[in-house]
Amino acid sequence: MTAIRPAATLALVRDSDRGLEVLLLQRTWRAAFLPGYYVFPGGAVDPRDPDVRACARGRDDAAISQTLSLDEGGADYMIAALRECLEEAGLLLAVDGQGQPLPGEHPILTEGREALRCEEVSFQALCERHGLALPLDRLAYMGRWVTPRGAPRRFDTRFFVALAPPGQQASHDGSETIAHAWLTPAEALGAHRHGRLSLGYPTLRTLRLLADFTTAEALLRHAHANPPTPRPSRPWPARKAGGAWQVEPDSPAYAEVCRLDPHRQGTASAEIVPGRAVTLAPGVTRVTAPNPGVMTGPGTNSYLLGDGQDHLVIDPGPENPDHLERLLALAGGRLSRVLVTHTHIDHSPGAAWLKARTGARLVGLPPPAGASQDATFAPDHRPRHGERLETPAGPLRVLHTPGHASNHLCYLLEPARLLFSGDQVMQGSTVVINPPDGDMAAYLASLHALGEVSFDAIAPGHGFLIGEAHAALDFLITHRLAREHKVRRALARHGPASLEALTHHAYDDVPESRLGVAARSALAHLLKLEKEGRAEQRSGEWVSREG
Repeated sequence: MTAIRPAATLALVRDSDRGLEVLLLQRTWRAAFLPGYYVFPGGAVDPRDPDVRACARGRDDAAISQTLSLDEGGADYMIAALRECLEEAGLLLAVDGQGQPLPGEHPILTEGREALRCEEVSFQALCERHGLALPLDRLAYMGRWVTPRGAPRRFDTRFFVALAPPGQQASHDGSETIAHAWLTPAEALGAHRHGRLSLGYPTLRTLRLLADFTTAEALLRHAHANPPTPRPSRPWPARKAGGAWQVEPDSPAYAEVCRLDPHRQGTASAEIVPGRAVTLAPGVTRVTAPNPGVMTGPGTNSYLLGDGQDHLVIDPGPENPDHLERLLALAGGRLSRVLVTHTHIDHSPGAAWLKARTGARLVGLPPPAGASQDATFAPDHRPRHGERLETPAGPLRVLHTPGHASNHLCYLLEPARLLFSGDQVMQGSTVVINPPDGDMAAYLASLHALGEVSFDAIAPGHGFLIGEAHAALDFLITHRLAREHKVRRALARHGPASLEALTHHAYDDVPESRLGVAARSALAHLLKLEKEGRAEQRSGEWVSREG
């Protein structure tokens, strides 16, 4: 199991004639993780950081640890954030012996910074040499992000915000960071939205928080007075295999059991069992089809929305009579509509069967050509993007989200703030984008568009409920763009090359047995790059057009 290292980042803000600005640094393109991405200064907590508490002022470790919901060591996160900010950005929030901020020409910002980067001196020794104190009370806690399971390196990162030290000039170090920029949060988010700036989820989340404020004073006053509420981080009691079970925080079932059993009674199930009815929200029941597999996870989720008098189904799944009879039994035979998110063969073939039994109207978009499509699906109603469908569980907004499939729809149950995502967002894995109907550029655009919609949780086509819904979207975008970078790097280093050869290089972390499937997504990335003028195909091989 990959060890999780403590880390910290610091969002430095300042006022300008354009409003509140924040400092972002661009990571080197040689970085193993998120190359070229813009981030806040930060890094791992050093084993020597506790020694630097002797130089800290304003708040002691006990008070800071309480704010961070730690037993001890909270001050070390703040110290790490300040140290990394000096190394990476050439800025240090510190005061001299008279309590004055450091001027821009202070030697610790130049030769002291270089000595620290080269590990010629410790941060503590550097502060003591210059008689400096670190005013930890000027840092406000903004949140926490733990790298999801499966990443090659995992961090438990605490995010802080502080006013940039006046009179000092930011400068990237030319090694770990290769550029820097002062941007308003709106500018940064807009540049990310249009592909001009790569931002990962934790940075995006923090920028969205900063965007609510017009001045540094208002932001810091709010941040100091309103530290984030700790999220559950302890095992949650549940049921599994007929007995009591403890669900760990990074388990796929964790968000669902917390949501369905907020009082920790141990009543929610930590496993998905085909045919079992699970009530997710008022009037919303999930029943999973018995079609588990590599591409379908525990099976296709069908969602029944109803009030006892009328019901509709979202994604009836494959034409499996036992599964479809189970849906009908739960609906008491009263089924007026069948909605599909898209017409892949694991999602929609049951629709025609249900219509034949009940006369239910079919809602969705017609199937495009392709062997993986359900050619039997013939919709009675083709909903428009943004259309609202009245249901027994409340208004259901239709969202056209092409990419995985050109006819893909998501449905947002507005009263429950619950998104039925089909295969747009899958739990625990990324969906295959399979050209020609699958389109990577369209898929990323759809993820961005969903990020502008308000909802709290995602009910995916496969797997448990997904909490922190927008985090899931941002993480998918980050993952796809990071993979695109690997495709571009493989193309630059090994092109001209065949799709198969490029897939081996760009998906070197994927098991050999999955490379055939990975090649379809690799092709989708290459076709996106081709549309952007950054790659082209010549005589069956791909060539980079960059640089």
